[in-house]
Amino acid sequence: MKRRSFLKNIPGAAATTVIGGHALFAEVSNPMVQALHGMMFDTDRVMVIVQLNGGSDGLNTIFPLDQYDQLKIARGNMLMPAGSILKLNDKTGIHPAMAAMHDLYQDGKLGVIQNVGYPDFNYSHFRATDIWLSASDSKEVLDSGWAGRYLNYEYSNYPVGYPNEVMPDPLAIRVGDGVGLGLQMMGVNMGIAINNASDPVNLTGNIFKDPVSADYVGKELAYVREVQRQTDKFGDVILAAYNKSKNLSAKYPSTNNTNTNNNLTNQLKIVARLIAGGLKTRIYWVSTGGFDTHAAQVDAADFTKGTHANLLKGISDNVAAFVDDCNLLGLGDRVVGFTFSEFGRRIKSNASLGTDHGSALPVIYFGNKVLPKVVGNNPIIPPDVNTNSNLPMGYDFRSVYGTFLSQWFCVPQADVNNMLYDNFQNLPILGAENCLSTATHELNVHNGRQMIKVYPNPFVDKTKVDFESLGGFVRLQVFNNQGSVIQSLVNKELIKGKYTMDLNIENQASGIFYIRWENGALTQTKSMMKVR
Repeated sequence: MKRRSFLKNIPGAAATTVIGGHALFAEVSNPMVQALHGMMFDTDRVMVIVQLNGGSDGLNTIFPLDQYDQLKIARGNMLMPAGSILKLNDKTGIHPAMAAMHDLYQDGKLGVIQNVGYPDFNYSHFRATDIWLSASDSKEVLDSGWAGRYLNYEYSNYPVGYPNEVMPDPLAIRVGDGVGLGLQMMGVNMGIAINNASDPVNLTGNIFKDPVSADYVGKELAYVREVQRQTDKFGDVILAAYNKSKNLSAKYPSTNNTNTNNNLTNQLKIVARLIAGGLKTRIYWVSTGGFDTHAAQVDAADFTKGTHANLLKGISDNVAAFVDDCNLLGLGDRVVGFTFSEFGRRIKSNASLGTDHGSALPVIYFGNKVLPKVVGNNPIIPPDVNTNSNLPMGYDFRSVYGTFLSQWFCVPQADVNNMLYDNFQNLPILGAENCLSTATHELNVHNGRQMIKVYPNPFVDKTKVDFESLGGFVRLQVFNNQGSVIQSLVNKELIKGKYTMDLNIENQASGIFYIRWENGALTQTKSMMKVR
């Protein structure tokens, strides 16, 4: 990985400033330019990140209809009837509480990425959240966030001279919570946090009259004051932008409706108004919680209802209203977004009508410029599920981030590699006119081909793996039933051709295993069974 060398090339860290009871930070700023194929590229594009705190149950959100019978065995005490599920295609459906998102999909403004995760899942809320926010490996701890590194890449000269006429606005805004690790760059917060659009009123007019000393302490104090002065100025521009616009969509849920999340409604309303008000802010981050559904996830009398259904309805209704609002405000072609949670849930339900901490889960993405499709195969539900059974990763979560950076903000792939990890997959989730992407073409050309084969299967200790390389970087990984990588067979560039490898897992207990193949934008996962 090159992330560490990337981190070494940034300026020193800033100190935290607390104003009016809120922790706020100035931003790293620079003229809004970037190199794209040797050209100067400017963008008014916006990305909205929707964080679902608690670990959302992907199998109760996006349903593998082609494996409904196996899922019924694993979740007989909480799986809704197949006829209640809204179809996205013949093999995949969405929760009926998410009818508004289903409509977005039908309108070409929403898609799903299946089985998003990472090798060696962590099941702690705190650590798993840090992994998603920092885009680290599961055993690596970083003190910067993935979005923070991107913003530092774009705006590297903090804090001298900013805000200015070229970039008078915050680079990122977190609504309803602290700035968080995702927007940090080694102690420097690359955005500011507001609880509501009126907060900036309390941040304006702060004037320092007493001089600082000439020693080290004085220099540090001057630095902190500069950060605070910039925050004050951001408060002014945020309030001005908010007051310049109004929400136009009538689809936002009523804030007294118990089936929706009032906080998320208010957050997305603010985001729409700030974008419409003219802010050049690149990234908006909102969040909502309640997804840690160990018990009473579904209603015992009606499995289509319950705590999780209410949460999903809140996400669905609010995102659909936000997309509608953006279009009514004339912003629709400028805005995309996606949801994520720190982990999914186990395949097997528990005895309390709930689910426990799991691994991979679907990511839902939205906006006028997205490709409305289900990316990837449905999760594999084995016949002998136990309480430890998890879903194997289909796509690395960092490939989701990398795709938005490369295909939406048009960052060259080599630079995205430095921010995230080498050889990330460009996923086919954005339209062809967004920069230049071959991901959709790759998927279309090779659709239906079997790129990996295991034989014999089942097997005792050893088997053979046939796979293809289309040229370029290839990953071939073996996962156990808990979703952890137990072997990495290939992790390098391979010329185009067919290959055969021996697989030996004699040190593993009998059971279900998975082998995952990745090459460019393509990925396939096959199940295997080791027997005695």
